[in-house]
Amino acid sequence: MARLIKVGVVQQSCTADKKHNLEKLYNNICDCVAKGAELVVLQELHNTPYFCQTENTDLFDLAETIPGPSTHFYGAVAKEKGIVLVTSLFEKRAAGLYHNTAVVFDKDGSIAGKYRKMHIPDDPAYYEKFYFTPGDLGFEPIQTSIGKLGVLVCWDQWYPEAARLMALRGADMLIYPTAIGWESSDTKEEQSRQLGAWVISQRGHAVANGLPVVSVNRVGHEPDPSGQTNGIQFWGNTFVAGPQGELLFEAPNDTEINQVVEVDMERSENVRRWWPFLRDRRIDAYENITKRFID
Repeated sequence: MARLIKVGVVQQSCTADKKHNLEKLYNNICDCVAKGAELVVLQELHNTPYFCQTENTDLFDLAETIPGPSTHFYGAVAKEKGIVLVTSLFEKRAAGLYHNTAVVFDKDGSIAGKYRKMHIPDDPAYYEKFYFTPGDLGFEPIQTSIGKLGVLVCWDQWYPEAARLMALRGADMLIYPTAIGWESSDTKEEQSRQLGAWVISQRGHAVANGLPVVSVNRVGHEPDPSGQTNGIQFWGNTFVAGPQGELLFEAPNDTEINQVVEVDMERSENVRRWWPFLRDRRIDAYENITKRFID
């Protein structure tokens, strides 16, 4: 893996106009490339608004096959700009079978690999179990021309097991396309707690595994089409952390932004020498981790 990688992150809002969103994404990717990015990471389900606020069978029409129109579009962008590109798509695998799928493109525009979101939430305004079947590709890093990318998606970021398994399979970096925000009834104190927990948990994955973490969230308010809630205020706060959890970049929570962050991959090797957590794991004593609960 290259010693230094310039990572571009795109934190943006979305509208109901998919064509507009794609044009905006293209321009933002170009902006990152102009700033030197060789890896660009987009947020979760970036082609459209976050449609999981309601359960609506008509919205399955948003899904696409892989390969399909979006993979052709993003593959062409990756090839044109000579970058590795991490995208997040609503995949139609078969009639009645859909996934929340991250697709990674290499610099030649080819699909380097994909990851189907494993942990699927089902909470007010996040009715993802209605739309997405849990992934079946496992926790496998995707090999690209710049290294092995441990791509996970949003709700996966709360689970240390997912990060650990990516690390054990040789991931050089953990990447989390994300769509998370506040509901209007949350108090300022609760908003602070939620955001803090979100950042801390992922920085913890960086520390525990000695790997850099890239977490890219959307931003802006998206109304609830049903009118039952006041919608979601996505909290942005896209960030990049180094292998000791150190923050290399942190975006604001209310502004669209494109940022390029230089990540020194040699630090992972050094940090793992100083803090040999993988060496000291008690793999002989972890059999109960696969149980739902220990009574």
